[in-house]
Amino acid sequence: MVTAIDHIVIAVRDLAQVSADYERTGFTVTPGGEHTGGATHNALVSFADGTYFELIAFREPDREQDHKWWAKFRNGEGTVDYALLADDLNAEAARLREAGMTIDGPVDGGRRRPDGERLAWRNASLEHGDVPLPFVIEDVTPRDLRVPPGAATEHALGVSGVAGLVILVPDLDRAANAYSALLGSSGEAASSDIPGARRALRIPLGAQWIDLVEPEAGAAELQRQIWDRGAAPYEIVLASDTARPSLPLDAAHGARIRFESGGAGGRSGEE
Repeated sequence: MVTAIDHIVIAVRDLAQVSADYERTGFTVTPGGEHTGGATHNALVSFADGTYFELIAFREPDREQDHKWWAKFRNGEGTVDYALLADDLNAEAARLREAGMTIDGPVDGGRRRPDGERLAWRNASLEHGDVPLPFVIEDVTPRDLRVPPGAATEHALGVSGVAGLVILVPDLDRAANAYSALLGSSGEAASSDIPGARRALRIPLGAQWIDLVEPEAGAAELQRQIWDRGAAPYEIVLASDTARPSLPLDAAHGARIRFESGGAGGRSGEE
């Protein structure tokens, strides 16, 4: 089954510069390494609840590339995707096929860390009509090789994890059906203070949540976000030890990050 939000992918132009900017903002940033194939490299912002930001950059950011995130990055820095964690990816893929989804994978992925350690995972992409969906990931090597633990999860900002994500969808009813099958819950109606939002649904995922938000027909900026970014979160909500204002978009390099006071639940027995 899908058990939690695994990570959020934030595509950036200059990894060293963005890592330094995130550190100045109050995040602890850990170098991640180079992905298999060498087209991209990354750095990680990991949290005590087991989730993390993946700051990813193309080695040749000005060259058009056959990469699933290239077209989104070409539209500017910011969130381009997110992943959910599965405890048995083969079983999850079979379950979701039975629910009517199209599954690409599972396929193998990997990365070499700066210390030379090689790590591996498997992931699967999901499709269900025009509903923007995340990908699902399962570790092959021990998880703490991929997700930095300990001091890497301590941040001057006082954040403990991802409380939830806001996902823009073209049609809430169709999205609710797909996400209910994916997350195992039908959720409940929610309110949204995003200007231009028409309807919203909150679906719990363990101690976290995912809000599906359908924009008004005339909300051009939100509609363009769906077109440009697909399943990428419109907004990331972090659990914080105190109330604080949202990060400016330029400081977060295009990622919308809001803080919610109160602790985020951990993942029992997972680390």
